[in-house]
Amino acid sequence: MTLRCAAVCAALFCLLFTVRATAQDVTLTSPDGAVEISGTLLGFDGEYYRVDTKFGELTVDGSGVRCDGPGCPNLSGYVAEVTFSGSSAMAEVLLPALIEGFALRNGYKTLREQLENGNFVYVLLDGEGGATLARFYFYVSNTDEGFADLLANEADVVLALREIRPKEEQLAREAGMGDMTDTNRSLVLALDAMVPVVAPDNPVRTISTLQLAQVFAGQITNWADLGGPDAPIALHLPDPGFGLTQAVEDRLIKVAGLSFADDIDRHPLSSGLARAVVGDPFAIGIASYAETGAARTMTLTGACGFRLEANRRTIKTEDYPLNSPMFLYLPARRLPKLAHAFLAYTRGPSAQIVIRRAGFVDQVAEEVPLRLQGDRLANAIAAAGEEVNLATLQSMIETLRPMRRLTLSFRFETGSSRLDAQSRSNVAQFTRELEAGVFDSRQLLFVGFSDGEGAAAGNLRISKARAKAVRDAVLNAAETGAFTTDDIDIAAFGEAMPMACDDTDWGRQVNRRVEVWVQ
Repeated sequence: MTLRCAAVCAALFCLLFTVRATAQDVTLTSPDGAVEISGTLLGFDGEYYRVDTKFGELTVDGSGVRCDGPGCPNLSGYVAEVTFSGSSAMAEVLLPALIEGFALRNGYKTLREQLENGNFVYVLLDGEGGATLARFYFYVSNTDEGFADLLANEADVVLALREIRPKEEQLAREAGMGDMTDTNRSLVLALDAMVPVVAPDNPVRTISTLQLAQVFAGQITNWADLGGPDAPIALHLPDPGFGLTQAVEDRLIKVAGLSFADDIDRHPLSSGLARAVVGDPFAIGIASYAETGAARTMTLTGACGFRLEANRRTIKTEDYPLNSPMFLYLPARRLPKLAHAFLAYTRGPSAQIVIRRAGFVDQVAEEVPLRLQGDRLANAIAAAGEEVNLATLQSMIETLRPMRRLTLSFRFETGSSRLDAQSRSNVAQFTRELEAGVFDSRQLLFVGFSDGEGAAAGNLRISKARAKAVRDAVLNAAETGAFTTDDIDIAAFGEAMPMACDDTDWGRQVNRRVEVWVQ
């Protein structure tokens, strides 16, 4: 047995011993005594027991049974408890701001108690009597640890700066946690992006996505190769377990067929990364848009001359190609009623204001008139050719001139007809706004665009089919059924308005989109 194997086996033995030693046995009995369920209490949400039995995990209505055993909760003094685990970037600023906003809206008082290793608990108190209503525990680490805690039944909600990976999804499904990619299991809390950052006095202002990948793969090592001074490039990233770093690897490095260089300075906090870059004129890092600090962000470019700058609007529209939403992942099990109320609050309009004030990008759809989209129109003119002629551009402008673009886009998973994670969240968010009457008496137009690969006629058909698919997804998600195809129409312009160069996978992915326009 190897030393590593022995250590793992010892850890597993300790874990099993601890679980057995702390197991809370209960017996749930119906009033007539005809039904009796025994097992280990996994949780109680104030209404339902969740018990691990010899038949598997069962959820039982607490109003119909009597609970006996050392694990039975105190029903009269029930306190809702929820454990969040994962991204420090979300746990340290964003979630506390939302909890404070939720408490203020509902007349609760809050008390923050510091725990060991940077962890903490938020206590919600009744605003009148001061009774404890809930405890929200936060295990502050990184996205990897968040998913590990969830799979070990040590967390209820994962804070993630990346999408769940296939292996994690498979393990969660096997553990009975459901499809973690479903819209009820995967929630986009706020929007963010991966942005290259340098010191304010660094003379290099732009970099292509391919160059960025080559820099962090160690293929470009001198600023002179990027039009800067003859000086070595110092690389900075968050620690490997951080969701942002893993998103960079998945969506930038691996897409280019590369791997990370060995000589990268790693940081336990994104804010520390930004400070390190500011202090070194020859450093470059990739940081969260919300945590760039005093560092200067670089504009992404392409060989065709298009420029893509990260700002609140381009992140909302996903025109910026390296977007990185902030996710909440929840298993398919009941949470306390107060936790459900908090999660519902995080998706409402009041929470979006809190998110924006905390320095993150909210999900409220904003309207952008055509006259403020000069770069997009310039790109369309620059890319025009035999297949996209002047008549095509004029037809597009005639259709869109009286309308305004909403700052939300829809895209599909690579090689799939399924909407990607952020777009699935956009469907839910947009549907809520429709049902709330935000766009009553207004004409909505779902507009499809494509990349420039292949024949223009085929791309036009594909973009129209995608526009229809997104429109139908929104209509199907509307629970009230108050909207019809008469309220929402579709249009398609194929490759007529590219956002990025078609010479890379990143550019083509940005160009394949469905936008929403309103009049």
